Amino acid sequence: MEISQSPAAQPGASPSPQRGGVISTDFDTFLKMLTTQMQNQDPLNPMDSGQLAVQLATFSGVEQQVLTNDLLSALKAQGQAASMGDYAGWIGMQARVEADAMFDGTPVTVVPQPQAGADRARLVVFDAQGAEVQWIDLTDMNAPYDWAGTGPTGAQMPAGRYGFAIDSYEGETYLGREDAQVYARVTEVRAENSGTVAVLASGQTVPVSDVKALREAR
Repeated sequence: MEISQSPAAQPGASPSPQRGGVISTDFDTFLKMLTTQMQNQDPLNPMDSGQLAVQLATFSGVEQQVLTNDLLSALKAQGQAASMGDYAGWIGMQARVEADAMFDGTPVTVVPQPQAGADRARLVVFDAQGAEVQWIDLTDMNAPYDWAGTGPTGAQMPAGRYGFAIDSYEGETYLGREDAQVYARVTEVRAENSGTVAVLASGQTVPVSDVKALREAR
C-alpha cells in the first residue's frame, strides 16, 4: 500500500525549464534581428517607431504570459503535493462509499439509504459479473447491516468482489433501487488530472470528496 503522486504533483517539483528557455532564446534572437535590421535600414525609408513599439510590447506580453502560466502550474503542483499528505492516513482504513467491496470472509458493513417514504427495504447482493446472488429483507432499514457472506443454506459465498443495492418499498409498492454505501478498505491515494482519488481494495477509484466517512479497519 502506498500513497503515490503523478510527476506533476511530486514535492519540490518545478515546471520544466524548456518553454521558458525557448522564449528567452527567441526573445534574444528577436532583439538581435531587430538591431541588425535597424542598423541596415534604408535611411530614406526608416522603420516606423510605432510598429516597432507594438512588436516589442506584443512579444514581451507573450513572454510574461508563458512565465505566469508556468508559475501557476508550479503552485498547483505544490498544492496537490500538500493535499496528498492530508490523505496519507487514509491508507489501510475503511471508507464509506458507494462502491463494490472485497469479501474475504470478514463481514462487509453495508449502510442502507432507503428512498423517502419507504417503510421496508431489501438488500440485493451482486457478484463480480453483476448477477444478483442474494436478497435479504432488512429488519431495520436505517441501521448498518453486516453482510456475512452466507447464503440461504448457511454456506459461505466465495471470496471476491461483490456489489450491493437497496430496493425500497412502501407497502407493496416498489419505489426503486439505489446503490448502497459500504465500508471498503483504502489501499492507495493518488493524484489524477481530475483530482485526488482513493483506490479501494476492489480496484475501484472514487474521488476523495465522495467519501462519506472513515473508520479503522475491522
